Amino acid sequence: MPLAAKQAAAPPSPDAAPIRVMLVDDSAIVRGLVGRWVDGESDLEIVARCVNGADAVRDVKACRAEVVVLDIEMPQMDGLSALPKLLKASPGLRVVMSSTLTDRNADISLKALELGASDYVCKPSSRDLAGASVFRTELIGKVKALGRAYRRNLGGAGGVPFPGERRVAPPPKKPYPNERRRTLKTPEETSVPDFSLRAPKAAPAEIIAIGSSTGGPQALKSVLEFLSGKTRLPILIVQHMPKTFTSILAEHLTKATEFQCQEGASGLPIRPGNIYVAPGGQHMVVANKSGQRVIELNDAPPENFCRPAVDPMFRSVAKHYGPACVAVILTGMGSDGALGGGDIAKTGAPIIAQDKHTSVVWGMPGAAATAGICSAVLPLNKIGPHLLEKCRGVKS
Repeated sequence: MPLAAKQAAAPPSPDAAPIRVMLVDDSAIVRGLVGRWVDGESDLEIVARCVNGADAVRDVKACRAEVVVLDIEMPQMDGLSALPKLLKASPGLRVVMSSTLTDRNADISLKALELGASDYVCKPSSRDLAGASVFRTELIGKVKALGRAYRRNLGGAGGVPFPGERRVAPPPKKPYPNERRRTLKTPEETSVPDFSLRAPKAAPAEIIAIGSSTGGPQALKSVLEFLSGKTRLPILIVQHMPKTFTSILAEHLTKATEFQCQEGASGLPIRPGNIYVAPGGQHMVVANKSGQRVIELNDAPPENFCRPAVDPMFRSVAKHYGPACVAVILTGMGSDGALGGGDIAKTGAPIIAQDKHTSVVWGMPGAAATAGICSAVLPLNKIGPHLLEKCRGVKS
Protein backbone atom coordinates (compact mmCIF):
# COMPACT_ATOMS: atom_id res chain seq x y z
CA MET A 1 0.00 0.00 0.00
CA PRO A 2 1.33 3.47 -0.78
CA LEU A 3 1.99 5.86 2.06
CA ALA A 4 -0.84 8.30 2.40
CA ALA A 5 -0.34 11.75 0.97
CA LYS A 6 0.00 14.53 3.52
CA GLN A 7 -3.15 16.59 3.74
CA ALA A 8 -3.47 20.25 4.69
CA ALA A 9 -6.64 22.05 5.70
CA ALA A 10 -5.57 25.30 4.04
CA PRO A 11 -2.77 26.21 1.66
CA PRO A 12 0.27 27.56 3.51
CA SER A 13 1.69 30.95 2.74
CA PRO A 14 3.62 30.40 -0.51
CA ASP A 15 6.50 32.66 0.49
CA ALA A 16 7.22 30.60 3.62
CA ALA A 17 6.18 27.04 2.85
CA PRO A 18 8.62 24.41 1.58
CA ILE A 19 8.15 23.25 -1.99
CA ARG A 20 5.83 20.24 -2.02
CA VAL A 21 7.42 17.18 -3.64
CA MET A 22 5.83 13.86 -4.64
CA LEU A 23 8.19 10.90 -5.02
CA VAL A 24 7.05 8.06 -7.31
CA ASP A 25 9.27 4.95 -7.44
CA ASP A 26 8.64 1.24 -6.99
CA SER A 27 11.95 0.80 -5.16
CA ALA A 28 11.66 1.09 -1.38
CA ILE A 29 15.39 1.88 -1.26
CA VAL A 30 15.00 4.81 -3.63
CA ARG A 31 11.90 6.13 -1.89
CA GLY A 32 13.59 5.94 1.49
CA LEU A 33 16.95 7.41 0.55
CA VAL A 34 15.76 10.10 -1.87
CA GLY A 35 12.93 10.93 0.53
CA ARG A 36 15.46 11.60 3.30
CA TRP A 37 17.51 13.77 0.95
CA VAL A 38 14.50 15.89 0.03
CA ASP A 39 13.11 16.15 3.56
CA GLY A 40 16.59 17.09 4.74
CA GLU A 41 16.31 20.36 2.81
CA SER A 42 14.56 23.10 4.79
CA ASP A 43 12.91 24.49 1.64
CA LEU A 44 11.61 21.12 0.39
CA GLU A 45 9.03 18.70 1.77
CA ILE A 46 7.92 15.23 0.70
CA VAL A 47 4.12 15.27 0.62
CA ALA A 48 3.55 11.84 -0.96
CA ARG A 49 5.44 8.62 -1.66
CA CYS A 50 3.90 6.37 -4.30
CA VAL A 51 4.94 2.96 -5.60
CA ASN A 52 3.53 3.33 -9.12
CA GLY A 53 2.01 5.78 -11.55
CA ALA A 54 -1.59 4.85 -10.76
CA ASP A 55 -1.14 5.81 -7.09
CA ALA A 56 0.52 9.06 -8.13
CA VAL A 57 -2.34 10.02 -10.45
CA ARG A 58 -4.81 9.28 -7.66
CA ASP A 59 -2.97 11.35 -5.03
CA VAL A 60 -1.38 14.24 -6.92
CA LYS A 61 -4.25 16.68 -6.63
CA ALA A 62 -5.09 15.89 -3.02
CA CYS A 63 -1.51 16.36 -1.80
CA ARG A 64 -1.08 19.55 -3.85
CA ALA A 65 2.32 18.49 -5.16
CA GLU A 66 4.31 21.16 -6.99
CA VAL A 67 7.12 18.94 -8.26
CA VAL A 68 6.95 15.20 -8.97
CA VAL A 69 10.02 12.96 -9.23
CA LEU A 70 8.72 10.17 -11.47
CA ASP A 71 10.40 6.81 -12.09
CA ILE A 72 10.06 5.35 -15.59
CA GLU A 73 9.89 1.60 -15.01
CA MET A 74 7.15 0.65 -12.51
CA PRO A 75 4.45 -2.04 -12.28
CA GLN A 76 0.74 -1.35 -12.90
CA MET A 77 1.38 2.06 -14.51
CA ASP A 78 4.82 3.19 -15.68
CA GLY A 79 6.09 6.74 -15.67
CA LEU A 80 5.50 7.49 -19.34
CA SER A 81 1.86 6.34 -19.07
CA ALA A 82 1.32 8.29 -15.85
CA LEU A 83 2.86 11.55 -17.07
CA PRO A 84 -0.02 12.93 -19.20
CA LYS A 85 -2.52 11.89 -16.54
CA LEU A 86 -0.56 13.73 -13.85
CA LEU A 87 -0.35 16.88 -15.97
CA LYS A 88 -4.07 16.73 -16.69
CA ALA A 89 -4.92 16.26 -13.01
CA SER A 90 -2.64 19.11 -11.94
CA PRO A 91 -2.02 21.67 -14.71
CA GLY A 92 1.31 23.42 -14.41
CA LEU A 93 2.84 20.59 -12.38
CA ARG A 94 6.61 20.21 -12.81
CA VAL A 95 7.72 16.62 -13.41
CA VAL A 96 11.28 15.31 -13.24
CA MET A 97 11.72 11.91 -14.87
CA SER A 98 14.06 9.55 -13.04
CA SER A 99 15.73 6.55 -14.66
CA THR A 100 18.92 4.55 -14.84
CA LEU A 101 21.24 5.47 -17.69
CA THR A 102 20.43 3.18 -20.61
CA ASP A 103 19.71 3.81 -24.28
CA ARG A 104 16.11 2.72 -23.79
CA ASN A 105 15.54 4.96 -20.77
CA ALA A 106 17.24 7.89 -22.49
CA ASP A 107 14.83 7.53 -25.41
CA ILE A 108 11.85 7.27 -23.05
CA SER A 109 13.02 10.32 -21.08
CA LEU A 110 13.21 12.42 -24.24
CA LYS A 111 9.74 11.25 -25.23
CA ALA A 112 8.57 12.26 -21.75
CA LEU A 113 9.96 15.75 -22.32
CA GLU A 114 7.90 15.93 -25.52
CA LEU A 115 4.82 14.98 -23.48
CA GLY A 116 5.38 17.75 -20.94
CA ALA A 117 7.97 16.61 -18.40
CA SER A 118 10.20 19.46 -17.29
CA ASP A 119 13.47 17.59 -16.86
CA TYR A 120 15.09 14.27 -15.99
CA VAL A 121 17.74 12.85 -13.68
CA CYS A 122 19.85 9.75 -14.25
CA LYS A 123 19.90 7.62 -11.13
CA PRO A 124 22.56 5.01 -10.38
CA SER A 125 21.63 1.44 -9.54
CA SER A 126 20.05 0.80 -6.13
CA ARG A 127 23.27 -0.66 -4.72
CA ASP A 128 25.18 2.52 -5.58
CA LEU A 129 22.64 5.07 -4.34
CA ALA A 130 24.17 5.62 -0.90
CA GLY A 131 27.31 7.15 -2.42
CA ALA A 132 25.64 8.92 -5.32
CA SER A 133 26.54 12.49 -4.35
CA VAL A 134 26.35 13.71 -7.95
CA PHE A 135 22.85 12.29 -8.34
CA ARG A 136 21.77 13.86 -5.06
CA THR A 137 23.14 17.29 -5.98
CA GLU A 138 21.55 17.21 -9.44
CA LEU A 139 18.18 16.01 -8.17
CA ILE A 140 17.91 18.55 -5.34
CA GLY A 141 19.06 21.39 -7.59
CA LYS A 142 16.50 20.60 -10.27
CA VAL A 143 13.64 20.13 -7.82
CA LYS A 144 14.35 23.52 -6.24
CA ALA A 145 14.71 25.32 -9.57
CA LEU A 146 11.50 23.82 -10.95
CA GLY A 147 9.67 24.56 -7.71
CA ARG A 148 10.68 28.20 -8.01
CA ALA A 149 9.45 28.29 -11.60
CA TYR A 150 6.15 26.66 -10.62
CA ARG A 151 5.49 29.25 -7.94
CA ARG A 152 6.45 32.19 -10.07
CA ASN A 153 4.06 31.07 -12.78
CA LEU A 154 1.25 30.77 -10.25
CA GLY A 155 2.15 34.13 -8.75
CA GLY A 156 1.58 36.10 -11.94
CA ALA A 157 4.01 38.70 -13.19
CA GLY A 158 5.91 39.06 -9.93
CA GLY A 159 5.70 35.46 -8.84
CA VAL A 160 6.24 34.51 -5.21
CA PRO A 161 9.68 34.47 -3.64
CA PHE A 162 11.26 31.12 -3.00
CA PRO A 163 11.90 30.54 0.75
CA GLY A 164 15.20 32.17 1.62
CA GLU A 165 15.63 33.65 -1.85
CA ARG A 166 17.47 36.95 -1.96
CA ARG A 167 16.48 39.27 -4.78
CA VAL A 168 19.57 41.11 -5.99
CA ALA A 169 20.16 43.86 -8.50
CA PRO A 170 21.52 42.86 -11.90
CA PRO A 171 25.33 42.99 -12.26
CA PRO A 172 26.96 46.18 -13.58
CA LYS A 173 26.59 46.46 -17.31
CA LYS A 174 29.68 46.00 -19.48
CA PRO A 175 30.20 48.24 -22.50
CA TYR A 176 29.26 46.36 -25.66
CA PRO A 177 29.03 47.67 -29.21
CA ASN A 178 25.97 49.81 -29.98
CA GLU A 179 24.38 49.20 -26.60
CA ARG A 180 20.92 50.63 -26.09
CA ARG A 181 18.75 50.72 -22.96
CA ARG A 182 15.40 48.95 -22.93
CA THR A 183 12.80 49.10 -20.18
CA LEU A 184 10.42 46.15 -20.24
CA LYS A 185 6.73 46.95 -20.24
CA THR A 186 4.76 43.78 -21.03
CA PRO A 187 2.86 42.02 -18.20
CA GLU A 188 4.94 38.85 -18.58
CA GLU A 189 8.17 40.80 -18.15
CA THR A 190 7.38 43.31 -15.41
CA SER A 191 9.22 41.25 -12.78
CA VAL A 192 12.39 41.08 -14.89
CA PRO A 193 15.06 43.67 -14.06
CA ASP A 194 15.70 46.31 -16.70
CA PHE A 195 18.52 45.31 -19.00
CA SER A 196 20.35 46.60 -22.03
CA LEU A 197 20.10 45.29 -25.57
CA ARG A 198 22.77 45.69 -28.22
CA ALA A 199 22.24 46.65 -31.84
CA PRO A 200 24.20 43.85 -33.57
CA LYS A 201 26.15 44.11 -36.78
CA ALA A 202 24.02 43.25 -39.83
CA ALA A 203 26.53 40.80 -41.28
CA PRO A 204 25.33 37.52 -42.85
CA ALA A 205 26.04 34.65 -40.49
CA GLU A 206 28.14 31.59 -41.27
CA ILE A 207 27.18 29.52 -38.20
CA ILE A 208 24.57 29.25 -35.44
CA ALA A 209 25.64 28.37 -31.87
CA ILE A 210 23.00 27.32 -29.31
CA GLY A 211 23.27 26.63 -25.59
CA SER A 212 20.50 25.09 -23.45
CA SER A 213 19.82 23.04 -20.34
CA THR A 214 16.64 22.43 -18.32
CA GLY A 215 13.71 22.44 -20.77
CA GLY A 216 16.19 22.62 -23.64
CA PRO A 217 15.29 19.57 -25.73
CA GLN A 218 11.79 20.83 -26.46
CA ALA A 219 12.97 24.40 -26.97
CA LEU A 220 15.62 23.16 -29.38
CA LYS A 221 13.07 21.14 -31.30
CA SER A 222 10.78 24.17 -31.61
CA VAL A 223 13.52 26.42 -32.98
CA LEU A 224 15.05 23.82 -35.31
CA GLU A 225 11.69 22.73 -36.73
CA PHE A 226 11.10 26.34 -37.77
CA LEU A 227 14.54 26.61 -39.36
CA SER A 228 14.23 23.26 -41.14
CA GLY A 229 14.30 23.76 -44.89
CA LYS A 230 14.90 27.52 -44.50
CA THR A 231 18.64 27.63 -43.84
CA ARG A 232 21.64 25.41 -44.40
CA LEU A 233 23.94 27.10 -41.93
CA PRO A 234 25.79 24.64 -39.69
CA ILE A 235 24.51 24.59 -36.12
CA LEU A 236 26.49 23.80 -32.97
CA ILE A 237 24.52 22.75 -29.86
CA VAL A 238 25.58 22.35 -26.26
CA GLN A 239 22.73 20.81 -24.27
CA HIS A 240 23.57 19.79 -20.71
CA MET A 241 23.12 16.01 -20.90
CA PRO A 242 25.03 12.80 -20.18
CA LYS A 243 26.58 10.96 -23.12
CA THR A 244 23.86 8.39 -23.76
CA PHE A 245 21.27 11.16 -23.85
CA THR A 246 23.16 13.36 -26.32
CA SER A 247 23.35 10.59 -28.90
CA ILE A 248 19.59 9.95 -28.55
CA LEU A 249 18.91 13.70 -28.74
CA ALA A 250 20.81 13.84 -32.04
CA GLU A 251 18.64 11.02 -33.41
CA HIS A 252 15.44 12.80 -32.31
CA LEU A 253 16.49 16.08 -33.93
CA THR A 254 17.37 14.31 -37.19
CA LYS A 255 13.86 12.79 -37.31
CA ALA A 256 12.18 16.12 -36.46
CA THR A 257 14.03 18.26 -39.01
CA GLU A 258 15.65 18.23 -42.43
CA PHE A 259 19.06 18.71 -40.85
CA GLN A 260 21.60 15.91 -40.49
CA CYS A 261 22.24 15.86 -36.76
CA GLN A 262 25.09 14.01 -35.07
CA GLU A 263 27.30 14.10 -32.00
CA GLY A 264 30.45 16.12 -32.52
CA ALA A 265 33.77 14.30 -32.95
CA SER A 266 37.32 15.63 -33.02
CA GLY A 267 38.45 16.49 -36.54
CA LEU A 268 34.91 16.47 -37.97
CA PRO A 269 34.59 19.24 -40.61
CA ILE A 270 31.85 21.79 -39.94
CA ARG A 271 29.62 21.54 -43.01
CA PRO A 272 26.44 23.35 -44.15
CA GLY A 273 23.12 21.68 -43.35
CA ASN A 274 24.56 19.79 -40.38
CA ILE A 275 23.86 20.00 -36.65
CA TYR A 276 26.59 19.01 -34.21
CA VAL A 277 25.60 18.16 -30.62
CA ALA A 278 28.29 18.21 -27.95
CA PRO A 279 28.64 14.69 -26.55
CA GLY A 280 28.00 14.24 -22.84
CA GLY A 281 31.16 14.36 -20.76
CA GLN A 282 33.27 16.41 -23.21
CA HIS A 283 33.54 20.06 -24.17
CA MET A 284 32.97 20.80 -27.86
CA VAL A 285 34.78 23.72 -29.50
CA VAL A 286 35.69 25.02 -32.95
CA ALA A 287 39.29 24.61 -34.14
CA ASN A 288 41.20 25.36 -37.33
CA LYS A 289 42.90 22.46 -39.08
CA SER A 290 44.83 23.22 -42.25
CA GLY A 291 42.64 26.23 -42.94
CA GLN A 292 39.37 24.37 -42.36
CA ARG A 293 37.08 24.85 -39.38
CA VAL A 294 36.52 21.58 -37.55
CA ILE A 295 35.03 20.21 -34.34
CA GLU A 296 37.39 19.53 -31.48
CA LEU A 297 36.49 17.72 -28.25
CA ASN A 298 38.43 17.98 -25.00
CA ASP A 299 38.34 16.78 -21.41
CA ALA A 300 39.15 20.13 -19.81
CA PRO A 301 37.66 20.68 -16.33
CA PRO A 302 33.92 21.39 -16.12
CA GLU A 303 32.83 25.01 -16.39
CA ASN A 304 29.76 26.17 -14.50
CA PHE A 305 29.75 22.62 -13.06
CA CYS A 306 29.07 21.31 -16.58
CA ARG A 307 30.87 19.30 -19.23
CA PRO A 308 29.94 19.94 -21.95
CA ALA A 309 29.54 23.62 -21.19
CA VAL A 310 28.29 26.43 -23.38
CA ASP A 311 31.01 28.96 -22.48
CA PRO A 312 33.94 27.11 -24.15
CA MET A 313 31.92 26.59 -27.32
CA PHE A 314 30.88 30.26 -27.45
CA ARG A 315 34.46 31.44 -26.89
CA SER A 316 35.73 29.31 -29.76
CA VAL A 317 32.95 30.48 -32.08
CA ALA A 318 33.84 34.10 -31.29
CA LYS A 319 37.51 33.36 -32.05
CA HIS A 320 37.00 31.54 -35.34
CA TYR A 321 33.89 33.26 -36.76
CA GLY A 322 33.93 36.75 -35.24
CA PRO A 323 30.73 38.67 -36.15
CA ALA A 324 29.73 36.01 -38.72
CA CYS A 325 27.75 33.97 -36.20
CA VAL A 326 24.47 34.03 -34.32
CA ALA A 327 24.31 32.79 -30.73
CA VAL A 328 21.17 31.59 -28.95
CA ILE A 329 20.73 30.92 -25.23
CA LEU A 330 17.66 28.88 -24.38
CA THR A 331 16.01 27.82 -21.12
CA GLY A 332 18.26 26.33 -18.46
CA MET A 333 19.52 26.42 -14.88
CA GLY A 334 22.61 28.38 -13.90
CA SER A 335 24.52 30.98 -15.89
CA ASP A 336 26.39 28.93 -18.51
CA GLY A 337 26.75 30.90 -21.73
CA ALA A 338 26.91 34.38 -20.21
CA LEU A 339 30.72 34.60 -20.05
CA GLY A 340 31.35 32.99 -23.43
CA GLY A 341 28.53 35.08 -24.80
CA GLY A 342 30.46 38.14 -23.71
CA ASP A 343 33.21 37.20 -26.17
CA ILE A 344 30.62 36.86 -28.94
CA ALA A 345 29.05 40.21 -28.02
CA LYS A 346 32.40 41.96 -28.33
CA THR A 347 32.57 40.88 -31.99
CA GLY A 348 29.22 42.58 -32.61
CA ALA A 349 27.44 39.32 -33.47
CA PRO A 350 23.82 38.93 -32.36
CA ILE A 351 22.89 36.98 -29.24
CA ILE A 352 19.27 35.92 -28.76
CA ALA A 353 17.99 34.79 -25.35
CA GLN A 354 14.69 33.08 -24.54
CA ASP A 355 12.43 35.22 -22.38
CA LYS A 356 11.43 34.47 -18.80
CA HIS A 357 7.77 33.77 -19.54
CA THR A 358 8.43 30.88 -21.94
CA SER A 359 11.53 29.43 -20.23
CA VAL A 360 11.14 26.37 -18.02
CA VAL A 361 13.93 27.92 -15.92
CA TRP A 362 15.15 31.45 -16.67
CA GLY A 363 18.68 30.90 -15.41
CA MET A 364 20.99 30.80 -18.40
CA PRO A 365 19.05 33.22 -20.61
CA GLY A 366 18.41 35.47 -17.62
CA ALA A 367 22.11 35.63 -16.77
CA ALA A 368 22.92 36.62 -20.35
CA ALA A 369 20.16 39.23 -20.46
CA THR A 370 21.12 40.91 -17.19
CA ALA A 371 24.79 40.92 -18.22
CA GLY A 372 23.80 43.19 -21.11
CA ILE A 373 25.17 40.97 -23.88
CA CYS A 374 21.93 40.18 -25.75
CA SER A 375 20.64 41.77 -28.92
CA ALA A 376 17.15 40.29 -28.37
CA VAL A 377 15.19 38.57 -25.59
CA LEU A 378 12.19 36.82 -27.11
CA PRO A 379 9.43 34.28 -26.47
CA LEU A 380 10.30 30.84 -27.78
CA ASN A 381 7.92 31.04 -30.76
CA LYS A 382 9.60 34.22 -32.00
CA ILE A 383 13.19 33.01 -31.73
CA GLY A 384 13.11 30.98 -34.97
CA PRO A 385 11.83 33.83 -37.17
CA HIS A 386 14.20 36.35 -35.61
CA LEU A 387 17.10 33.93 -35.94
CA LEU A 388 16.32 33.41 -39.60
CA GLU A 389 16.44 37.17 -40.17
CA LYS A 390 19.84 37.38 -38.52
CA CYS A 391 21.09 34.46 -40.60
CA ARG A 392 20.23 36.48 -43.69
CA GLY A 393 21.80 39.64 -42.33
CA VAL A 394 18.48 41.49 -42.07
CA LYS A 395 18.25 44.37 -39.59
CA SER A 396 15.51 44.19 -36.95
